[in-house]
Amino acid sequence: MMSRPMLLVFLLLILIITSQFEWRQPLVNDIDTKPAVNPKQLQISKWEEGVKEKIILSQEKNIHRLNELVRSLKQQLLQCKCTNEPRTGTSAPLTERIIELERQQILED
Repeated sequence: MMSRPMLLVFLLLILIITSQFEWRQPLVNDIDTKPAVNPKQLQISKWEEGVKEKIILSQEKNIHRLNELVRSLKQQLLQCKCTNEPRTGTSAPLTERIIELERQQILED
């Protein structure tokens, strides 16, 4: 039979070897658990990004149109106000009011 020190050395060796296996196993599992990038998923995500970009561009175009419409309506409102105001020397000309309106619009943007 083995002597006691040899048995302890043998058990220590087995412990060291098994501990190495336990440490390496999670490393292998970590590598295996990483999801592989599927080409179809990549294509779908690119398509989704393209659709989002088109939506954003469409919304920006609509915002620009709405800003132009607001500017036009403000000018029409000023014209109506000018025609309804009594003709006095204190009323500002239409062009000055339009310039003032455009300044306000720039500040709002």
